[in-house]
Amino acid sequence: MPITNASDAPMETRHETLLTRREGAVLHVTLNRPESRNAMSLRMVMELRLALEAAEIGGSVRAVVLRGAGDHFCAGGDLKDMAEARMRAMQATPPGGEGAPGPDAIAEVNAQFGKLCVAFAHTPLALVAVLEGTVMGGGFGLACVADVALAGPSVAFRLPETSLGVVPAQIAPFLVERLGYSQAKRLAITGGRLGAADALAIGLVHAVHAPDQLDAALAAVLTDILACAPGAIAATKALMGKARFTAPADLVQDAALVFSRAVQGPEGLEGTTAFLQKRKPNWVPA
Repeated sequence: MPITNASDAPMETRHETLLTRREGAVLHVTLNRPESRNAMSLRMVMELRLALEAAEIGGSVRAVVLRGAGDHFCAGGDLKDMAEARMRAMQATPPGGEGAPGPDAIAEVNAQFGKLCVAFAHTPLALVAVLEGTVMGGGFGLACVADVALAGPSVAFRLPETSLGVVPAQIAPFLVERLGYSQAKRLAITGGRLGAADALAIGLVHAVHAPDQLDAALAAVLTDILACAPGAIAATKALMGKARFTAPADLVQDAALVFSRAVQGPEGLEGTTAFLQKRKPNWVPA
């Protein structure tokens, strides 16, 4: 059961694997397994998805910030879950390998990480990741789907799967989407290692800040996000997602309809009126 503080400070809730804190329209989510460099257990996957689903309901949350406790973001999947899945897979295999195979427990576990990344990739909310220390596996995937990725100089991206004889299966699509086919393939076949400067150079992160400047940089990004209309952000993210797979000429009419709905909707009316009246629109925090 979550444990919530009772102070006058922003509300913080301690889950089994996460810490969540609301500050106005922003939900801060901290991966909280520092003893394992925030390795992503199935419990953490479930809690992350539930936290996102709750944030998307009601319209009061406009941005989600992801970061890790203990100076690391995420060291990838929890090996204990993988070991248990391997045992279930062995138990499901008929003696002598004959007969119908049982359900693939390892594939089921792996798919949960992919579904997590998909959920965060498709959220209409603004998503900001603050990346420090180790970033691997599912953590690498979340970094790739973040709308804004801020990094500290300690960040160390790792893609060691092929060097271990396995495949970066669930994060591969998000690597290609973020970095392009050439860079993603290069990293995958070399067991990629990237520090802050290299991650910035190839567009994996958007900015690198000294540790004592990260919070100020995050605050500045959130100020910019909250100055934008939440509905317009959601519609823009959806349109840009569609644009990845659609030729520009085939998107003209759909884009025009999206624009028309926005202009004639309450946010468009408020935004243009506020501009003419030289005031801030009503979605900007006071």
